[in-house]
Amino acid sequence: MATNPQRKRLPDMLLDEELVTQGQLTECMEVHRVTGQSLTTLLVEKGYLSEEDLVITLTENVGIPHIRVSNYNIPREVLNVVPEMLARQYQMLPVSITGEVLTLAMADPLNIMAIDDLHLVTSYQIEPVVAIMSDLKEAVDRLYGGDKAETLFDTLAHNQDDGIADLEGADDDDDDVENVDVLSEGAEEEPVKNLVRLIIYNGLERDASDIHIEPFENELRVRYRVDGNLEKGPAPPKKLQPNLVARLKIVSGCRIDEHRLPQDGRARMRYQGRDIDFRVAFLPCKYGEKVVLRILDQGSLTLDLEGLGFEPQPMKVFTEALSLPHGMVLMTGPTGSGKTTTLYSALHKLNKITTNLVTVEDPIEYELFGVNQVQVKQAIGFTFASALRQILRQDPDVVMVGEIRDGETADVAVKAALTGHLVLSTLHTNDAAGVYPRLIDMGVEPFLVQSSVALAAAQRLLKRVCSECKEPITVPQDVLARHQYKPFDYLEKPNFVRADGCSKCKDTGYKGRVAVIEAMRNWPELQPLILGRRSGQEIKEMAIKCGMKTLRQNALAKAAQGITTLEQVMDHTMLD
Repeated sequence: MATNPQRKRLPDMLLDEELVTQGQLTECMEVHRVTGQSLTTLLVEKGYLSEEDLVITLTENVGIPHIRVSNYNIPREVLNVVPEMLARQYQMLPVSITGEVLTLAMADPLNIMAIDDLHLVTSYQIEPVVAIMSDLKEAVDRLYGGDKAETLFDTLAHNQDDGIADLEGADDDDDDVENVDVLSEGAEEEPVKNLVRLIIYNGLERDASDIHIEPFENELRVRYRVDGNLEKGPAPPKKLQPNLVARLKIVSGCRIDEHRLPQDGRARMRYQGRDIDFRVAFLPCKYGEKVVLRILDQGSLTLDLEGLGFEPQPMKVFTEALSLPHGMVLMTGPTGSGKTTTLYSALHKLNKITTNLVTVEDPIEYELFGVNQVQVKQAIGFTFASALRQILRQDPDVVMVGEIRDGETADVAVKAALTGHLVLSTLHTNDAAGVYPRLIDMGVEPFLVQSSVALAAAQRLLKRVCSECKEPITVPQDVLARHQYKPFDYLEKPNFVRADGCSKCKDTGYKGRVAVIEAMRNWPELQPLILGRRSGQEIKEMAIKCGMKTLRQNALAKAAQGITTLEQVMDHTMLD
């Protein structure tokens, strides 16, 4: 590692230069010991020491070069090496990378803990230079974007052990297992704990939905799924892979001595005063176990159905279907398209003291007060179908089935809908019209499908254009025609936009996502087609004649309102 630049302690330097008094130093050191806040920051904030005097003292006494970072334009690939939380916590900024050496501007280049933490995270040798504190803060805000009120290690200090599950069910009878005691001890070392927390908090700060930790021959890669796309994060040292995986197994309640079979677990940690749940999956690969953490943030769950922003036609028919006393409301769409969030929002709307709501889930993603939630346990034969049969004896008014995966579950769900229950569930098809042939293919008789399905809906998530850097554009009529755009009676005129990217959206042009849905009521005109086992395309064409707005049309409405872009419409919807 580069350098331990310290020749004598900073407090001694400041006293020797008569820049602070012993009383001022003692006061700030006491606060530093209690809160962990940087001594130099305290001295500067209290007005006991000027930023310029601090820089001059370090440069003259220790020989550390001084740079001005206020006008630096640092490449994104260099910025990405240092997590934003560490940059803010330790008041530092990566300047350049030469070979294996990372040049790092720091307000306090004598902070060996900061240098060691960054070396652990990045594997680079650290070459510190000193910069003025206010310049650093301005540069971090400008280059990383945003302003974080609470830093990573503030949160860790407050919530270090809250809600972390313990190791359960370890069994080391096999002859070829590794030394579990050694792995467990390594996993409990404080640097490994902090590394796990850093990876997780980095994902939370990025608003990621999933964290991927992937082993390769000479590298351990970390990626975060943000707004539907995977982006690379700082890579931990390869040598820490066994302890890192063992630590994640410990906190998620999995066996650390099992490396040959996939495992699933759950963990809970605190972040900015709220509990965050994680679904943790381990998969054996050639160079070790891949880990995926699904982030389940109860605080970010939108339970306001109207707040999801559906267009008028799908919102109207969706709300009408939820008001029915019985029938099936089926959501379709690819993994990660927000189907579960929409169903939870529907449950929230239906959740009244006069209504008995029961769910069957695998796993239970979010806890809803007032809803009886049942966890499926496939290993002991407690499947969706068997759980649903038991639930029907619990006098439910509304039942949510996490997913209809097989013919048995479909059969029980259909019969529940026909016997006076409102059934909400998900199914995997490309569009809403595909629900009917899919249920028939699963073995449900067409007359039962026609009688039981009240609503079929398909959903996608489109990236929301960045509000800071978006700008209006004019789209030629021939281009709109190719996209099948038609004027909307509830929009005066289209307001199409684009965005080049800025610091707020990490130069992507997008920030957040918006749901787009097509909703198909079981109109009388559709029923002969369903009974006749007609194709999904024929059913869709008839539904359009009945007034259904397709995914493409509803996505174009979002683009016409300046919420997303035409590129997103083309990427996520097909021509009708």
